[in-house]
Amino acid sequence: MKNIKLAGLNGNGRTIVKVRDVKIGAGFIVIAGPCSVESEEQLLKTAHAVKEAGADMLRGGAFKPRTSPYAFQGLGLKGLKILEKARDETGLPIVTEVLDTRDVSWVSEYADVLQIGARNMQNFSLLKEAGKSNKPILLKRGMYSTIEEWLNCAEYILNEGNPDVILCERGIRSFETYTRNTLDLSAVPAIKELTHLPIIVDPSHGTGKLSLIESMSLAAVASGSDGLILEVHVKPEESVSDKDQTLTPEQFSAIMKKVRPLSAFMGELK
Repeated sequence: MKNIKLAGLNGNGRTIVKVRDVKIGAGFIVIAGPCSVESEEQLLKTAHAVKEAGADMLRGGAFKPRTSPYAFQGLGLKGLKILEKARDETGLPIVTEVLDTRDVSWVSEYADVLQIGARNMQNFSLLKEAGKSNKPILLKRGMYSTIEEWLNCAEYILNEGNPDVILCERGIRSFETYTRNTLDLSAVPAIKELTHLPIIVDPSHGTGKLSLIESMSLAAVASGSDGLILEVHVKPEESVSDKDQTLTPEQFSAIMKKVRPLSAFMGELK
C-alpha cells in the first residue's frame, strides 16, 4: 500500500463527509431509492416511502451504464430534475451516478453526491474531473478490483483537492454463481485499518437476491460499516432494472426496524 498517501491513515482521525444535514462517518446512515429514475410518480412515491421508513438520503440513477446497449439508459436531465423535486419535497439529499467527464459540472448542479459506479472505478479521467468538483464522491469498488486498486482510485480524487470521498463495497466477481456478486464484508474492517475514509455497503448489488439483503444488511452493520445503500421501488415488479434485488417500501421498513437498533448497539460497544 506504499502508493496510498492521501487516503492512508494520517493521524488526524477519520474523515466525516457532510452532505447537507447528514454526516457520513459520524454515525450509521442509510441511502435508499430505485436503481433508475423511471418517472416522476415512481420516484416521488418511493422517496416519500423511504423517508417515512427512516432513510437519510435518496438514491436514483438518471444515467445508467447497462451491459446491453438496448437496455434502459436513464432519463438524463429529466431524471435529474425529478430527483431535485424529490429532494425539495422530502428534504433527502440525493445521490446519483455520473458516467462522463463532460457531465460532471452540470450533474453537480443537481446532485448532492456524485456516484462513480463499479464499471467506472478505474476511469481515471472521470476520477480526476470528479476530484475537481466541490461535491462528495461515492466511489464504488470495481467488480474485479483489489482493495489497493480501489484505494488508489480514491487517491486520484483526493489528489485533485476533493477530500470528501465515500467508499462503497458492492460485491466482487468470484467463481460463485448463486449470487450476483460476492459481498466482501471483510473489506469493511480492512478499510478501517488502511484509510480514514468512510465506507458503506451495498447488499443489493452485493448479493443480487432479495432473500439475502436483510441478513447482509445486518452483517454490514456488525462489520463496522458507516452505512448502507439499498435499492427500493414502490413496484419492484415493474422496475426497468434490477427488479430481482429491489425491496418494496414495506420490506425496506422492516429492515430499517432491525438495522437501527443494531447500529445503536454496535455504537455502544465502541
